Amino acid sequence: MANVEFHPEARAELTGAAEWYLARSATAAIEFAREVEHGIDRIGEFPERYPVTRKGWRRFVLLKFPFDLVYRILEGRIEIVAVAHQSRRPGYWKAR
Repeated sequence: MANVEFHPEARAELTGAAEWYLARSATAAIEFAREVEHGIDRIGEFPERYPVTRKGWRRFVLLKFPFDLVYRILEGRIEIVAVAHQSRRPGYWKAR
């Protein structure tokens, strides 16, 4: 399994989304965390499995929540560059 790391801005997005769900429902926050963990595990196991975007990034789509884990494969590690809401500011993370 490859080492999966978060870009600092992606970490902040993850925290913000988790806090948003927690303010509304502890159950939703737990499910969101589980789904993100599942995504991280799958990306770490099979980093080249998920679709490549036009810019060469890869995207893991969360099934129960409107977020994508956008990542890139680097030497010896994987970096999640965005925890991107599917309906907000498409591609804002491309400068990272």
